[in-house]
Amino acid sequence: MKDNWPTILYFGNDWFGDNRTSSHHIARLLGEKHKIVYVECPGLRAPKGSSRDIKKLFSKVKKSLQGVRKLEENFFLFTLFQIPFHKFKIMRKINSAIIVYSLKQLCRKLKIENPILWFVVPHIADVVGKLDEKLVVYYCIDDYSSLPGVNKMMVENMDELLTKKADIVFVSAEPLLESKKDMNRNVILSRHGVDYDHFNKACSPKIEIAEEVKDMKKPVIGFFGLIETWIDLDLVKFLAESRPEWNFLMIGRVAVTDNPCADLPNVRFIGSKKYEILPEYAKIFDVAIIPCKINKLIINFNPLKLREYLAMGKPVVSVRVPEVEAFSDVIEIADTYQEFLDNVDFVLSNDNQEKFNKRLDKVKDSSWKSRVDFVISQVDKILSKKNR
Repeated sequence: MKDNWPTILYFGNDWFGDNRTSSHHIARLLGEKHKIVYVECPGLRAPKGSSRDIKKLFSKVKKSLQGVRKLEENFFLFTLFQIPFHKFKIMRKINSAIIVYSLKQLCRKLKIENPILWFVVPHIADVVGKLDEKLVVYYCIDDYSSLPGVNKMMVENMDELLTKKADIVFVSAEPLLESKKDMNRNVILSRHGVDYDHFNKACSPKIEIAEEVKDMKKPVIGFFGLIETWIDLDLVKFLAESRPEWNFLMIGRVAVTDNPCADLPNVRFIGSKKYEILPEYAKIFDVAIIPCKINKLIINFNPLKLREYLAMGKPVVSVRVPEVEAFSDVIEIADTYQEFLDNVDFVLSNDNQEKFNKRLDKVKDSSWKSRVDFVISQVDKILSKKNR
């Protein structure tokens, strides 16, 4: 472990959340070299009255009362508490004061001095300048103001504030680089890595298809990830109705209220599955799909699942967004519903061993370790300048 870095206060989403995101991979690998406190932040959107949101709210309160928890030798977990009415200005001020106070207490307890503040969410930007920090890192992976249910203007302002205040900004997609490079002179493109060894297990004959889905008739068209409003379920419906002999396996929590595929006999929703066993489920895919709606959020995103699909050797059909263009030599990209259908038809009939190998080769050298090593090298440069 290096000893020339201060402790990292890493502001991210839930550590034990539904999906394993880039922020989890990066934090885990940073923790192998540096002392890190992963700070679970309040959600970007205000909670609704759903049972899931209420349960999550109580869970956050309970975890925040537990204080800091040690998960590994140099990896700690801390949950921030806030009053869940941040659409009101007075509540935002109160919450800001609560958060700064609790973080100062955390630093006092763990004897943290001049920490590195590392943000993967923008709405805790108020803490910058209040913790006697050595360095501020902003690792931006989305156009957060375009997420469903958030206060667009408030999040946009926080994102811009953090982009300007940070000593270094990493972005995961070219459109994000274009939108931020005039706000900060240290904006660096850092595309996603992939947990190649984990997902490549799906290629091994030793790994059996999960019992829950092994009875599905072929071909199976598969997807995994959060099924939110940005997933084009109308496209999935079009595919399923056009090819009733295909079976669709949708893995992930359904976060939409109106699901046009809910009653289709050849579309199966099985909820989210633990990251550790995801390859056992995705092993049954004959084709993996990325059926997103084209909007500002999606134009700025870099689909981590694309690399995970390819690490399993699966043929992939995706809608056209900037960050998938670099994979056009190993995947099929569609601009219309009909083209998407035709592309799935094509890969089902024309796949072979050579294409399979090419898909694996495309991502096998894109490990999260190599990505984090690059990020650390860039932060080291800024730290060296600060120390001088």
